[in-house]
Amino acid sequence: MSIAEKSTRKCIPLESGDRLTRAEFERRYSARPDIKKAELIEGVVYVASPVSTEEHGTPHFHLATWLGVYVARTTGVIPAIDSTVRLDTDNEVQPDLFLALDRGHGGSAALVEGYLEGAPDLVVEVAASSASHDLNAKMHVYRRNGVREYLVWQIYEGRVDWFRLNADGVYEPVAPGADGIIESEVFPGLRLDVPALLRGDLAAVIAAIG
Repeated sequence: MSIAEKSTRKCIPLESGDRLTRAEFERRYSARPDIKKAELIEGVVYVASPVSTEEHGTPHFHLATWLGVYVARTTGVIPAIDSTVRLDTDNEVQPDLFLALDRGHGGSAALVEGYLEGAPDLVVEVAASSASHDLNAKMHVYRRNGVREYLVWQIYEGRVDWFRLNADGVYEPVAPGADGIIESEVFPGLRLDVPALLRGDLAAVIAAIG
């Protein structure tokens, strides 16, 4: 590769607001190792800002631990953190966390070239500065592509929203029971103690898993 070619490759732009095909998005993203997280939503690029430990890192860790304990006890699940999902020709997302049933256990998505193609069964996002994005454009894309359950932890608001796709293809909010717990319909035994999560009691969160 010539010096000119190296310079061109290094300077390939990838900025929020760019309108790209999925193929071009992947080409530019792979050429920019300095960018840690970028997504294509309805053909528009969103490049994530740096995140703090308090507003994202620790909540992300707690949710990853919760899902990790469940996966350790469960077969037939594809789990991932910050991994690319090819939903359709205009949408390539990188959820904070997801679980997908493999096809041998009733799932519809599959790993192709190391990426998940199709909709995960559960997507989990930590939303601080990204709350509007996660609960609007991104949420509509997940709904349209058939993500069956969608959990958003809104850090600034101090709340957890869990949505479930109904028979009409509409997301309905799921309220915790009297004990503060929500259980997944897709993943039996995946129970979340919402008050414990919000107060940072990871031991209680883990204890609630069925």
